[in-house]
Amino acid sequence: MALGLWSFVMTIGTRVYTWLNGTLVGTDEFGNKYYRNKKKLQGRERRWVLYRGIAEASKVPAEWHAWLHHTVADPLTEEATQAKDWQKEHLPNLTGTAYAYYPKGDARHGNERPRATGDYQAWQPE
Repeated sequence: MALGLWSFVMTIGTRVYTWLNGTLVGTDEFGNKYYRNKKKLQGRERRWVLYRGIAEASKVPAEWHAWLHHTVADPLTEEATQAKDWQKEHLPNLTGTAYAYYPKGDARHGNERPRATGDYQAWQPE
């Protein structure tokens, strides 16, 4: 089965499972929706996310990641989702996209690295 078709089938299956068994807990600023089971299975609550757009785990903010992995018991409050002054905006993993980071010496940049400046001394074992 092709990967595209497989992910489509998994998405349909997850959506049907969510419709039958899930309770919406909240939504993050990216439009991802977080769910929990209506009933506890084997004594532990099951939690999951339905991604908006491409399913990529790095699109889950840290606060929701903690809830998904049972680090915190309760879902986020509105106050908890507000970023602190010192926090940077969440960015998903950009590897494999047009926005990925490539250093100057990479083949995509002419394959020429800048010359070393000699401003360091290499470590030598004794």
